[in-house]
Amino acid sequence: MGLDALVPLAVTVAIFLLLVDLMHRRQRWAARYPPGPMPLPGLGNLLHVDFQNTPNCCNQLRRRFGDVFSLQLFWTPVVVLNGLEAVREALVTHGEDTADRPPTPINQVLGFGPRSQGVFMARYGLAWREQRRFCVSTLRNLRLGKKLLEQWVTKEAACLCAAFDNYDGRPFRPNELLNKAASNVIASLTCGHRFEYDDPRLLRLLDLAQEGLKEGSGFLPQVLNAIPVLLRIPWLAGKVLRSQKAFLAQLDELLSEHRMTWDPAQPPRDLTDAFLAEMEKAKENPESSFNDVNLRMVVADLFLAGMVTTSITLAWGLLLMILHPDVQLQGAREEGYGWEIDDVIGQVRPPEMGDQTCMPYTTAVIHEVQRFGDIIPMNMPHMTSRDIEVQGFLIPKGTAIFANLSSVLKDEAIWEKPFCFYPEHFLDAQGRFVKPEAFLPFSAGRRACLGEPLARMELFLFFTHLLQRFSFSVPTGQPRPSNSPAGGFLVYPSPYQLCAVPR
Repeated sequence: MGLDALVPLAVTVAIFLLLVDLMHRRQRWAARYPPGPMPLPGLGNLLHVDFQNTPNCCNQLRRRFGDVFSLQLFWTPVVVLNGLEAVREALVTHGEDTADRPPTPINQVLGFGPRSQGVFMARYGLAWREQRRFCVSTLRNLRLGKKLLEQWVTKEAACLCAAFDNYDGRPFRPNELLNKAASNVIASLTCGHRFEYDDPRLLRLLDLAQEGLKEGSGFLPQVLNAIPVLLRIPWLAGKVLRSQKAFLAQLDELLSEHRMTWDPAQPPRDLTDAFLAEMEKAKENPESSFNDVNLRMVVADLFLAGMVTTSITLAWGLLLMILHPDVQLQGAREEGYGWEIDDVIGQVRPPEMGDQTCMPYTTAVIHEVQRFGDIIPMNMPHMTSRDIEVQGFLIPKGTAIFANLSSVLKDEAIWEKPFCFYPEHFLDAQGRFVKPEAFLPFSAGRRACLGEPLARMELFLFFTHLLQRFSFSVPTGQPRPSNSPAGGFLVYPSPYQLCAVPR
């Protein structure tokens, strides 16, 4: 094809893309649509967004356009919500209408289907409701029945302390051990299996999980989600989400081993047993979401979300303890009454969840770690299933919504010292624990984190075990580490070392 023939073709393609772009941005011209920066043809507002520091970018746009503003990412309309009132109005008041997730066509390469989407990124509908109800009830049964969850977490906390003790007070980075401990809790929950910390399969799972989280936010996946027709190109589709595919293959091996030991006549030992029992009940129902493919999706969701959020929060907690020795010296204690941990628990028996009500300062410290760490600042994406109104603005059906949780957790109008680590945010004048309405690290509404009870249990038991056993400090001769966050979608502390000296 000659140059003269290419020119008309290029012009035709350009006109087509311009028309598509105009069609996708037409809702911006509707009355009461949230304001926002002017998008570029094709790219939208990609150049306006700093994906390495999204909260700061959103705060700048908030100052220009207000608590509710709009963006266009490629051709996807997005509305960003800021502040407690806007976030609660959208996620709670309009909870039914904002419970959907934006479509992610790229997940087709992982085996996603109408009844096999897991639970966290599943579209809002019967399959999601079925799986969420199952996960919540199973977690509750394991937590309340024989207190299996607490036993698993307590056992793992003891193993984590032993691993810390092996460093004999020498400097080390705690992140890898925290990842292993959090992963073992989820492995026990889902498959009734615990790995030794040097088990090659655990190391492989952790490596794949870390790589999978990174590759999902890469440039190519964003392009394929925006232009899903490209997924029909086999060699291109084969290049994406390789680590996530390998991670699912590892889970398949674990689930196959577990299935061989399942006895349907016995009570469920863990979540997989409970899922297999539901599959048996639903085997004559082709519409059921209890199937082999969804089992691996649900387990993968719980493994990734449970491991990452807990370990990152604990990493923030230990960093903040060495940066704030005054808080640690209070040892999560009530001022003037000695060590709270020593007074309530002592130095011999392990902590129990029943101790929490007697430990207001410890509980306040843990909540402040979550608030300050702010590890998922932009929350998981939502999507409107019908037209709604938020703060006087019209948000049309099919619009992606991002709730800026960081704008709530660090709101200067709510928190006394929003950008400082200050456990007193969660204590009243009498030293009693209080939880402000703006404490939303687990989000809110119908899509609030279903693993919140497990996460709260892990954070309390792990944290109190560690403070009961060790004094943490900055290694001698090393500079004071930074509390500046790193990462993008997930916010974790910058790399640091600590010393754990037995008390």
